[in-house]
Amino acid sequence: MRHLLASLLVGSLLASGAAGADERPVVVELFTSQGCPSCPPADDFFEGLAARDDVIALSLHVDYWDYIGWEDTFASPENTARQRGYAKAGGRKMVYTPQMIINGTDHVVGTRFRDVVALIDKHREDSSNGISVDVTRDGASLRLVASSQAPRDMPLVVQLARYMPEETVEIARGENEGRTITYVNIVTDLIEVAEWDTLGPLELTVDWPEGAPVAVILQYPDFGTIEAVAHLR
Repeated sequence: MRHLLASLLVGSLLASGAAGADERPVVVELFTSQGCPSCPPADDFFEGLAARDDVIALSLHVDYWDYIGWEDTFASPENTARQRGYAKAGGRKMVYTPQMIINGTDHVVGTRFRDVVALIDKHREDSSNGISVDVTRDGASLRLVASSQAPRDMPLVVQLARYMPEETVEIARGENEGRTITYVNIVTDLIEVAEWDTLGPLELTVDWPEGAPVAVILQYPDFGTIEAVAHLR
């Protein structure tokens, strides 16, 4: 029944997944693990989110399931630290998988598909905030340009996420032993490249592997709200 619900919702998402000219995409971060028995339905659902034009879906594999017989091939302590940072910012002590975080602010269990859809729709409606960012590629470098209609009270942290579009893994041990699972938009690096005071336009050139996908995230410090985003597939 859960898989049927996920399939129906994904179909609905894909049918309504075009961003308007004045809308910025919504960032959805999925914290997941190959060793988590509750995660495969969320991973399946996330594949539909990643296909939407109005969503930038990023999958971050955490390492705290690795002790149960299977070491996640995509996990990193940095991803776990990011999730813990979000938990601390939200006044929570515990982390869990699967978890989705929408635009840095709304935290939801990754299998509560209707809640995820509703939160994405809410953020789409609130997407015009006067901040824009654009990214272009020139060989092995990226050019970032951002502007704000008015200065903000706090600077924005400029982050670049590199990700693998899709990988399929045969899990030989652990809680998901015997399963073959496809993962999408798997974050391999998430780095801070600048802090922007928003007092004037931002122009930045950054070295980047030629042809590698990138998501540019402008976020308030200490795991705050994501204010602007752009990406190249």
